[in-house]
Amino acid sequence: MKIEELTAKALERLNFDRYLLAVSVGKRAEELAKGEKPLVKMNPSVDKFTDIALVEIAEGKITISDEG
Repeated sequence: MKIEELTAKALERLNFDRYLLAVSVGKRAEELAKGEKPLVKMNPSVDKFTDIALVEIAEGKITISDEG
């Protein structure tokens, strides 16, 4: 799946809130960089942390809340 398609799918899950998506991808990418295991079949030593985070959000593997 292309990045544009993943982004559209992730945005749909977050009610098209681009800011929330950007913050969420950033936070999850940071967790992955610190050693968290990906929730999807992607390799952190090959794939970018931001791409992994975007796929996780698009596939609904992590729950994003805009509260707090």
